[in-house]
Amino acid sequence: MKQNIPQTMRLFALPLLGAALLPSLCSAQAPVFAIDVPKSKITFSVKASVAINGTFDKWDAALKFTSPDVSDGSLQIKIQAASVNTGSGMKDGKLKGEDFFDVKKHEFITFISKKIVMTAPDKFSVEGDFTIRGVSKPETLTLSVAREGDGTSGRIVGQMAFDRKQYGMTHGIPFIKIADRVQVDVNLAVKRTSGPPVTSKAKPGA
Repeated sequence: MKQNIPQTMRLFALPLLGAALLPSLCSAQAPVFAIDVPKSKITFSVKASVAINGTFDKWDAALKFTSPDVSDGSLQIKIQAASVNTGSGMKDGKLKGEDFFDVKKHEFITFISKKIVMTAPDKFSVEGDFTIRGVSKPETLTLSVAREGDGTSGRIVGQMAFDRKQYGMTHGIPFIKIADRVQVDVNLAVKRTSGPPVTSKAKPGA
């Protein structure tokens, strides 16, 4: 026997249905990105009497947006400090020790963005909090995007430099003279898996 649903109940149900669908519709409007870590890398270099260049073998990163506008994006990078790899056991051991990364007390090196600004087409300035050996300070990561294929994938390449002594790394390595400035390079393989392209409401550099 067919039951009739009172009109008042139907009217009451419509807002509930709309509320249930709204989060899904909103999230569908935001770009979703995946970072291919095996095809990406994070490296560092510092001028020294003996070259000190290295990479990190274990890390993760996330690029998220709440809308298509670049200013609503966030970038987070989390590195396992003990995964440092310079190709030299002596250098790695020194960097992991108390004078540098102090990995026994501080497992991770992180960068958490606070603001992303487009400075030119496909170029961005990312301000954020950089934390190493338990010390956090604001730093800026400059990024450029190189699109590939249909434009949904490509590479994000960037640099950031910091003064190691401001993070408590005031010592050196025996018989090696080390500069204070450390440069970090990121090279991320990125793919937009769903959602619209990223845009910018503000003019580049504004």
